[in-house]
Amino acid sequence: MSWFCKICVKPLVDKFLIKEVRGLENVPRKGNFILMANHQSHMDEMATGYVCVPKTFHFIGQVDSYRGVIKVFLYLLYFIAGVIHLNRKSEESKKRSLEESISYLKKGHCLIIYPEGTRSRTGEVGEGRWGTAKLYLRTGVPILPVGIRGTYDLMPPKGGKIKIEKLIRINVGKPLVFEKELAEAKNLECGTEEYKQVCRRITERVMAEIKSLVI
Repeated sequence: MSWFCKICVKPLVDKFLIKEVRGLENVPRKGNFILMANHQSHMDEMATGYVCVPKTFHFIGQVDSYRGVIKVFLYLLYFIAGVIHLNRKSEESKKRSLEESISYLKKGHCLIIYPEGTRSRTGEVGEGRWGTAKLYLRTGVPILPVGIRGTYDLMPPKGGKIKIEKLIRINVGKPLVFEKELAEAKNLECGTEEYKQVCRRITERVMAEIKSLVI
C-alpha cells in the first residue's frame, strides 16, 4: 500500500494539493516512528501519508460515526489500507486498537496519530489527548511531530464544497524522544495518577511542538 501511494497517489497530491513542504529531512531514513499531527479535515490523511511514504504505515480510524452503505464502504477501505479500527464508544475497542497499534510498531511499521482525537471545528490546533502517549511509553518509538495548514479550507469538517487547490502546507519537526519519562514510567503502573501525569507531560510537549510547526 505504501508503494502504491508513492507511485500513484503522492504525485497527484504533490501536483494538485501541496503548496509547501518543510522539514522532510527530519523524517528518519532508518527505523520507524509515530507521526503525530494536528487534525483539520479528512484531507489530513493524504498530507500525513505523503510524509510517510514509502515506509509501511497505518492509521487509527474511527468506525462509530457511520451507518449503512457508507459503513460497509469504510470497512472495505480500512481493510485495503490496513487501518486500525477504533470505536470511541467502546472501552474494549480502545484497548484492542492500542494493542494492535503497539504490535505494528514493534514490527517496525509507522503509525499516524491525530492526538486531538477529532477534527478541529475552527481550523486551530486543539488540546491533545494524553492517552496517545501510551504508545510511546509502551514502545519507545520516536514521535515525529507534523504541523498541517490548508486542509481545513479544502475540506472543512462542517461540510461545504470540496476544493482541489494547492493550499496544503506541511512542516515536519525533529523526532522527539522522552528518555526521562520512559524511565520513570517503567516503575509506574498504567492507570495510576503518576502514570497519567507522565503521559500528560509528553502530550503537552508534543502538542506545543505541533502548534509551533503549523505554518
